[in-house]
Amino acid sequence: MKKLKNEAELLKKAIDVGEKYAKNRGYKGFASTNSAKDKVEALYRLLVNDKLVHPLAVNDEDQPHMKHKLALWISKQLPADHPLNQ
Repeated sequence: MKKLKNEAELLKKAIDVGEKYAKNRGYKGFASTNSAKDKVEALYRLLVNDKLVHPLAVNDEDQPHMKHKLALWISKQLPADHPLNQ
């Protein structure tokens, strides 16, 4: 797994956009007590279920790989000239 430039910032953006996507899909939203770890896993599973990202191999389904997958997803959604893609 090759680390992306600005991966931490991309992950924050992915969580923000992912939460909005989940609410539009009918998900009631995350509570303020939900940890980032829970949000990452829930958003990853939602995006896999909706076939917006390819699922990870079973032995690779862990937090670092899920975070990386979300960062890749959002980097592809952002315009090419977006500062996070530079």
